[in-house]
Amino acid sequence: MADRAELEQAVTLQGEKVRRLKQEKASAEQIAEEVAKLLALKAQLGPEDGKHKFVLKTPKGTRDYNPKQMAIREKVFNTIISCFKRHGAETIDTPVFELKETLTGKYGEDSKLIYDLKDQGGELLSLRYDLTVPFARYLAMNKITNIKRYHIAKVYRRDNPAMTRGRYREFYQCDFDIAGQYDPMIPDAECLKIVHEILSDLELGEFLIKVNDRRILDGMFAVCGVPDVKFRTICSSVDKLDKTPWEEVRNEMVGEKGLASEAADQIGEYVQNNGGLDLIEKLLNDPKLSQNKQALDGLNDMKTLFQYLELFGVTDKISFDLSLARGLDYYTGVIYEAVLVQNQGEQQQQQQQNDHAEEAVSVGSVAGGGRYDGLVGMFDPKGRKVPCVGVSIGIERIFSIMEQKAEASEEKIRTTETQVLVAAAQKKLLEERMKLIAELWNGGIKAEMLYKKNPKLLNQLQYCEETGIPLVAIIGEQELKDGVVKLRVVSTREEVDVSRQNLVEEIQRRTSLL
Repeated sequence: MADRAELEQAVTLQGEKVRRLKQEKASAEQIAEEVAKLLALKAQLGPEDGKHKFVLKTPKGTRDYNPKQMAIREKVFNTIISCFKRHGAETIDTPVFELKETLTGKYGEDSKLIYDLKDQGGELLSLRYDLTVPFARYLAMNKITNIKRYHIAKVYRRDNPAMTRGRYREFYQCDFDIAGQYDPMIPDAECLKIVHEILSDLELGEFLIKVNDRRILDGMFAVCGVPDVKFRTICSSVDKLDKTPWEEVRNEMVGEKGLASEAADQIGEYVQNNGGLDLIEKLLNDPKLSQNKQALDGLNDMKTLFQYLELFGVTDKISFDLSLARGLDYYTGVIYEAVLVQNQGEQQQQQQQNDHAEEAVSVGSVAGGGRYDGLVGMFDPKGRKVPCVGVSIGIERIFSIMEQKAEASEEKIRTTETQVLVAAAQKKLLEERMKLIAELWNGGIKAEMLYKKNPKLLNQLQYCEETGIPLVAIIGEQELKDGVVKLRVVSTREEVDVSRQNLVEEIQRRTSLL
């Protein structure tokens, strides 16, 4: 035992030495050398009592979902999928990992967040970062020139997780995309209508959909004197304006990214504007912007887009916002982002139609997307372009909000869809219960029974109360003789005898009313 105690002491001292070196920012070689010594000591120590101690935790930035959380997820997914299907989308799936070169260079400064995998069998692979780049690869590979598709799957980002705000390293995305050559702004307007429908159906609270156009941004950068090579990096800075004050963003542009202060000030005059058709008209008459072809094309399309959105009846929740940049490199035209907002005072609500963006505080992005006409061409051997526009729903953030709402309301969440519990009023009726439940299952009824030979009737009824099962099908010796089943409504305790052959139909009728 003395030897073990000495080894444990040596491990503790060596561990402290490694930590100290890391704090002092010692050289990588020196730290590696000391870590190797620590591992060697630990190897000598071996597992205590021959047992390996597991660390019971999920990896950083991931989580488990219990049945109640999964019930909420399923409800959200069903709402989203039914909306996608209502708009005529079909679904696809792609591998969870792609060739590393497929993903590299598509995400701007966020490329550093891609999860790379070890070389397996001569291929350099990475976990997918989103569902858009794999979709573009799928279109190019299969020579598809038009499709309306949705895709719901997990994606991975080596991000610094903020799990309380629904930010993870492994999370679901729900994407809807329209690929194909169509008249301008018609598919784009439909994508925005879909976001409006989903956020309204989920009843998350007040929301705002910010809209901009990459061409307007690029034109604005050009007339403000931003060099071409700095467009994307400055765009990335502007994208932080929803979370960071203008002064900090300006300091980043000038101090870190070397932009001339005059150019930054001119950008500031534009990016702090938001509104609707009135702002678009104002910018179309702007002496500088109106001289830039890219900006002019973007503004004219934005005007068309707002006219279509008016026909769809969704402009009350949409704001043309010049500060919206969306950092991803692949966007080429219209871009948008939906945020949940908190209103500052009732008296300002009357102004909501005109300047609702100014009276609202953003509490988090829940959807985003835009037009990416060049992405498929990057994969096509002949560079053939397939115009695309799409939207991605930020499902994890929505789950977090729905979970908080469910906890606050203390509503009972059902984790199963069981319609009826098959119960017995007396002993020695296990075989009869099994026959009856088989009949119900064969008839398409969702049914359960307790896994006991002779359960007490009270215990069976309590199980229904606890799990929210609405009906109990009770059999006893008398019921078996009469060819009936006693059907009990759990909430009202009302009981009615139903003939065996009509039981399936009666359960379906009663549960359809619940």
